[in-house]
Amino acid sequence: MYKNIFMTMNDLDIFYQQRNYINQVKTIEIGERKRILKKLYSLIKNNEEAISQALYKDLHKNSMEAYMTEIGIVLSEITYCLKHLKTWSKTKRVASSIILFPSKAYIYPQAKGVVLIVSPWNYPFQLSFVPLIGAIAAGNSVILSPSTQSAETNKLLQNLINQNFPSNQIYCTNGNKEYSINIIKQGVNHLFFTGSYTTAKYLQSLCSENLVPSTFELGGKSPLIVDKDANLKIASKRIVLGKFINCGQTCIAPDYLFVHKEVKNQFIELLKNQIISTFGIEASENQNYGRIINEKQYKRLSGLLEEGEILFGGKTDAVQKYISPTLIKPHSFDITLMQEEIFGPLLPVIEYENIEEVVRFVNSRPHPLALYYFGKQNVDIIQKTISGGACINDAIMHIIPHNLPFGGIGQSGMGAYHGKKSFEIFSHYKSILKTNRDFEFNFKYQPYTKLKQKIIKFFLK
Repeated sequence: MYKNIFMTMNDLDIFYQQRNYINQVKTIEIGERKRILKKLYSLIKNNEEAISQALYKDLHKNSMEAYMTEIGIVLSEITYCLKHLKTWSKTKRVASSIILFPSKAYIYPQAKGVVLIVSPWNYPFQLSFVPLIGAIAAGNSVILSPSTQSAETNKLLQNLINQNFPSNQIYCTNGNKEYSINIIKQGVNHLFFTGSYTTAKYLQSLCSENLVPSTFELGGKSPLIVDKDANLKIASKRIVLGKFINCGQTCIAPDYLFVHKEVKNQFIELLKNQIISTFGIEASENQNYGRIINEKQYKRLSGLLEEGEILFGGKTDAVQKYISPTLIKPHSFDITLMQEEIFGPLLPVIEYENIEEVVRFVNSRPHPLALYYFGKQNVDIIQKTISGGACINDAIMHIIPHNLPFGGIGQSGMGAYHGKKSFEIFSHYKSILKTNRDFEFNFKYQPYTKLKQKIIKFFLK
């Protein structure tokens, strides 16, 4: 196969090591998969402080937030996979066709081969390790390519993985984009990408050219609806957590708020009070409040503050890359604030009177990654709209249950993972038919007499 000149010999060595290894073993044996997962668990437990420090340096995440949103989720995913891996991996007997009697039919889950995981900077540990766990559980070799923007976590991931696992099983690159592109061109067996819609479109074109199966976890503008019969006090707590955790840099964070006109003023006051209760009057002085990842994102978000009337917050500090939790009334629906994913601590607030107005607005836009509804009289909005996932009377928490697949639809993503679904997307389900070698019905062979035709038509009707 052609070897691209942009790839170093070492890069090629790693890829071909993994491909040759998988060609030999086909699917990593279950006992070995469990050993790898248990080792990952121990490494994470033994390096919790180092992981937390790296996340603080990259995103100013406090240790509890780092555990809740990254470390703890990964540990829980490993525990869940270890508990169910034997069952998931079993060959499953299914019904055969009577026309093939006597025969047996099976479905055998087999590893796809070499998996490339390209992970983002906003949850650099969780969004690297959760798909990694699924790929290993399914018996694959994995090349991990973490974002270079979360530099400290990137470096930590390379050390944790490359110093503790053979490179033919798991290898972590430095996140070089050119390397990931060329791995796809070399014929990797599955791409798992979490990131922007724009990058996903380019990678999807590469995957199509090279017939590489792919999973895309993207984002979009996830709507938040607060109805007049919502429990406003509880809603304000859950929304402030869901929107401003990780300084709003969350793909499933509520992106804009529709609030019923009868409760709008009351709810805005509750949101303000909850923000102050959570982060203090000056969130910049709160060590538990995050920062924007880099100067480019800070400038982009600061510019969005000009596109509406500030209802609360709006404070910035370029040196710290700080933007306070902000409520903003957009000037119109045609501005960047309402057209592109915000990915920061700005929450546009829009008044509505008729829920059908909200439904029409949401359905006129690309399908979001999530939709959040607070109330009880219009819960059918979940059926009237299309989104990757949804919460009723909560925000972002649908990511927690192992039995809920997580993923987008349309521009917000392709495919889903978490728990068993992770095992499934990284597995090829091979169909096997075993027919009796010594017994044969002759009606399927020519010449097709009238009796044979009747028999075939009877069984295949």
